[in-house]
Amino acid sequence: MKTKRIVLASSKAFIALSALSLLSVSLMALKNPQSVMDMVNVQLSNNDAFSSIRGVYGGVGLTIFISLIYLLKKDVKKGLGFLCLLWGLYAVSRMITISTEGALGAFGSQWLIIESSFFTIAAALLILNKKYITE
Repeated sequence: MKTKRIVLASSKAFIALSALSLLSVSLMALKNPQSVMDMVNVQLSNNDAFSSIRGVYGGVGLTIFISLIYLLKKDVKKGLGFLCLLWGLYAVSRMITISTEGALGAFGSQWLIIESSFFTIAAALLILNKKYITE
């Protein structure tokens, strides 16, 4: 019973951490799209560029945040499954970049480690949920 509570609490905390990290980038993009692109030294040069970053990082990010909060409350296992896909595919995308364009810089390398770690955490928590939580 104690293990079940620890697994569930850890799972919810991880979903919340992921949601809040995505929310922070989303709000930054909605307010100032250039601030998001400054992290990778890219200058936005026209309104379509601002609109695209605001839409993808801002709007889509906010949609993912809302979805994660919903899953946190309604279906933790599905939330963890979603995070396995999200963090795993982020990492795969960076690995594709390495294989097609070459080595990542410091920013990309750091995020590859973070995204791979988050994928591993989500997968481990999903496995533990399937083992200990039968609801």
